[in-house]
Amino acid sequence: MKSRESLLRLRRFDVEEQGRKVSDLESMIAEFRRMAGDLDHQIAAEERRAGVADPSHFSYPPFAKAAIQRRDNLINSVADLEVQLATARGRLDEAVDELKKVESLGERRSEAEQGGRSPAGGLRTSFPVRPPTRGV
Repeated sequence: MKSRESLLRLRRFDVEEQGRKVSDLESMIAEFRRMAGDLDHQIAAEERRAGVADPSHFSYPPFAKAAIQRRDNLINSVADLEVQLATARGRLDEAVDELKKVESLGERRSEAEQGGRSPAGGLRTSFPVRPPTRGV
């Protein structure tokens, strides 16, 4: 009984932990995309201010070049995080499946114990014990 409860707690903890990882990755991806968008606006504003939109032009603003590099790094990071997110979602699905298995096994055992049958489907193995008889 205690081992089943411990296993249930462990599986629930695993599901919660995997869920936190998925949530963290999703928020990081959203934040990186927001930052990349902000950099896009800053790059456009700097290009308008300088009047040069060609990064290979000799008078292209150095701030815009640096912002482009940071934006590209963020976009690459988003791609890497999306791969990690797909993996984390797969692990979350596996953890949920394992939890469901343990819960259904526990329900079947409880039903079997209440119905007088063992979890394996056989007859109950514990019978009332009769006191020993003395020789007559």
